[in-house]
Order: sequence, then C-alpha cells, then structure tokens
Amino acid sequence: MKKELAQIKHSRSAKDFPEIDLEENEYVVLHIKRARVGVALIWAMVGIMIFVLSLAIIVIANNDAFNSTLFTINESSLHYLRLAILALYAIIIFAGFVGQSIYDQNQMYITNFRAIQKQRTSLFANSTNIIKLSRIEDISWRQKSLSDHILNIGTLRMSTVGDETTYTFPWLATPQDEVKIISHLVAENHHGKPEEAK
Repeated sequence: MKKELAQIKHSRSAKDFPEIDLEENEYVVLHIKRARVGVALIWAMVGIMIFVLSLAIIVIANNDAFNSTLFTINESSLHYLRLAILALYAIIIFAGFVGQSIYDQNQMYITNFRAIQKQRTSLFANSTNIIKLSRIEDISWRQKSLSDHILNIGTLRMSTVGDETTYTFPWLATPQDEVKIISHLVAENHHGKPEEAK
C-alpha cells in the first residue's frame, strides 16, 4: 500500500477513533466489540428481577395473614411503600443501563501495528493493554461451553513472545473471522512488511 494511502487511512482513523493515540502512518483495521447477545442477556436479567419483585408485591398485597400479623398498612404508610417500590424498580433499571455501559466499553482496536484492548470491569475499574503485532506469537479463539456454541460467541486469545502473556477478549461474535485478519497482520509485521509498506 502506498504511503499516501496509509496517511489518508491514518487521518480517517484519527477522526473516527479519537479515543486512541495513533502513531505515524498507523490506522485502525479492525474495531472489535462484544456480541450484542450479551446486552440482551443483561436486560433479560433485569426483566426477571422486575418480574420477581412484582410477583412478591402481589403475593404480599393479597396475603391477609401477612398484613394483619406483621404490620398494618394505613394511607400514609401505603404512600411510602409505593415510593419504595418505585425506587426499587428504578434501581433495577439503572443497574441494567450501568451493566450495558460497562459491557459496551470493553473493546479492542487492531491497527496495522498494534492491538489495543480497552477493558472495563466496573464503573471505576478500567485498563488499557497495548501489544505490538510483531510480539504476538499465537492467535486463537475458543468456544468452551454449550452456550458459546448456541449463541455463536467465543473468546479471542493472543499470546506474546518472551513474557508469554496471554490477552483474552471474551463475548466475541464469530471470532474466527477476526482471527484470520489479525493473523494476516501479525504475519506482515513479523516479516517486516506492515500494511503501509505495501
């Protein structure tokens, strides 16, 4: 690839991905996100929690023995009880949005030189791993459970030369496609012919 074309791709990547610092003539080849099925599972869990809470409220409201023996509900306490129930619903839904945000912020960028992995495990815990493609020794993907096969997801794994560190990116849809592209880029870097030199 001609140097001018690499510079154009670099400029486009810098505009499209301002969250990463690109080196000279470096551009993003792959932007890997987690499979959307994970978001569906988060909201399915939110739905189950709301259903269980609603069911518990209905059972308590219709149980006369519970109402008479434990506490008596008057108009004032009923008002506060409704507010507490609404607050619980709001907390569950808010937790769903937080869970989705954390899930979505786990991303990987494959450039013509490097692999940049952004990980977030909670609201306050995040990290960034940067690996030069020339240091990657092994690339693979695996599906380790029946649910992985059913949902068509897997885990991308990359091992580095020397320190033998393994980097993983779980919840990836059709990881075999990404493995082919990354393997090609790694081979180009190992032979000293990264993409912009073509």
